[in-house]
Amino acid sequence: DRFYCWLKELLVRILKQIQNEATQGGSNRAVAVLRGQTVTGRVVFTQERESDPCRIQGEIKGLTPGLHGFHVHQYGDLTKDCISTGPHFNPFNKTHGGPTASFEDKNRHNGDLGSIKADADGVARFNITDSMVTIHGKNSVIGRAVVVHADIDDLGKGTGDRRKESLKTGNAGARLACGVIGIAAPQ
Repeated sequence: DRFYCWLKELLVRILKQIQNEATQGGSNRAVAVLRGQTVTGRVVFTQERESDPCRIQGEIKGLTPGLHGFHVHQYGDLTKDCISTGPHFNPFNKTHGGPTASFEDKNRHNGDLGSIKADADGVARFNITDSMVTIHGKNSVIGRAVVVHADIDDLGKGTGDRRKESLKTGNAGARLACGVIGIAAPQ
């Protein structure tokens, strides 16, 4: 009995790995090139296995100095600029939150990445590690879009008249630039 359970578990793991490699071409990197009217950038996602956290690194230029909401959106559709990327990627139907504390890390959209900070020259450089974003498996962000917003992300903590929108978008404002997340070429 133990042997068969062990064998079954091993086969499931092997099949998942094969599925990931077939879907991704064996790649552990994805990239998005962001474009807007005045904002441009590049974001790289790196993750060895689906069970590992994903590292999200990038540089975005042309921003106003300060904090800007940064999210993965549902669709990689840029036919209507960044508007057609839809809502934040949210496969588990959660409310908007922030990747700052262990509880909030689980009680948020998978695409909620908080805010990135642009320096005095309007350049945001970032290196984020996130346990809810993946480039492998059924909840992969590949084919979806990364969007940078005009305003700070309130992490779902807005109050009063801003509460309802806070729970959906973090009141992050207009979409300044976006790009589709694609499988990166081998290095």
